[in-house]
Amino acid sequence: MSEYQYYEFLAVDRPLTEEELRQVRALSTRADITPTRFVNEYHWGDFRGDTTKLVERLYDAHLYYANWGSRRLVLRLPGTVLPAKRAAPYAKEESLSVWTRSGHTLLDFSLSSDDGGEWDFETSYELSAFVGLRAELLAGDLRPLYLSWLAGVAAWELADDDEEEYACEVEPPVPPGLAALTGPQQALADFLNVDADLLAAAAETSAPAAFIAALPATEKDALLLKAVLGTAPQPGPPLLARYRATAPGHGSGAQLRTAAQLLDAAYRRRTEHRQRENEARAAAEEARARAAAEAREAHLDQLARNTGKAWRDIEGLIAQKKPAAYDSAIALLKDLRDIHARTGGTTDFDRRAGELRAAHRGKPALMRRFDTMGIPNP
Repeated sequence: MSEYQYYEFLAVDRPLTEEELRQVRALSTRADITPTRFVNEYHWGDFRGDTTKLVERLYDAHLYYANWGSRRLVLRLPGTVLPAKRAAPYAKEESLSVWTRSGHTLLDFSLSSDDGGEWDFETSYELSAFVGLRAELLAGDLRPLYLSWLAGVAAWELADDDEEEYACEVEPPVPPGLAALTGPQQALADFLNVDADLLAAAAETSAPAAFIAALPATEKDALLLKAVLGTAPQPGPPLLARYRATAPGHGSGAQLRTAAQLLDAAYRRRTEHRQRENEARAAAEEARARAAAEAREAHLDQLARNTGKAWRDIEGLIAQKKPAAYDSAIALLKDLRDIHARTGGTTDFDRRAGELRAAHRGKPALMRRFDTMGIPNP
């Protein structure tokens, strides 16, 4: 397979100036470049620029992936809104790096080629699938950061590292809403290969449903009306912020789990899921077998009403002297044998089948079929 690399950058907060555009164009003559977007694909060679510096200086988001499995998403956010120290607890060498530059916090979500696996180009992405994460993080939604931590834990498990490390690694604060990810968050989970069972296990302590249920009905009605009419921003981020403010104990040390506990819970879920799938497959197979048996019995019932015609049909098929006709004749013979077996004896069938074989012993192809069926040579 030839090499393939995809590079994309987006400027969200402000477009690039003419001078900045000249700097970027000097790095690539083939890229599609506008004041807000840079995109290029490479089937050979590499991008000449420093992708990290480009995000630090010019762009607010960067996406990269290669067919050998490496993948990377970098987001730049104002440090005053998302300080690096708030994101730092979710950083993990295998999946998320956090640093600051010129008043910005940079989040580098990535997997190496070893952890990413070969890229499936049927599910390739563009930055438009992820850029919504930036707005969510700026609104205080930390689910993307927790997803990256889970991706790092999953990479640990795949690498079969020392299990003692799993027991020592404690999860960061668990954000609410993990059981119902947004579209960009689900895209990130897929991009980072977050195991679905591990995510489900993590979401067990991440449910603000009780908080929503406790809101006064008039307030909930007002929020829904504003959302339908589009007269106010989407209520999700502000509600999550209120939930966090009213749950100061959420994510405290007493409630946090170790990586080992999460992996064990994911394993149990995975095992139960496979058991349910196996049971469902077995039940479906049993139902198919039962339906086939019932159809077979119905077919034999119909044939038993006129076995004389069936014997005549067999003679007619043999007279055609064709392989397909021989096969049909043998199928009919098997049906007749089963019909006779229902009554507890096959003496009459054996006699008639033997006579049939004797009458056509000069047809080698038919004789081979009789041998396979087990009709003795008289």
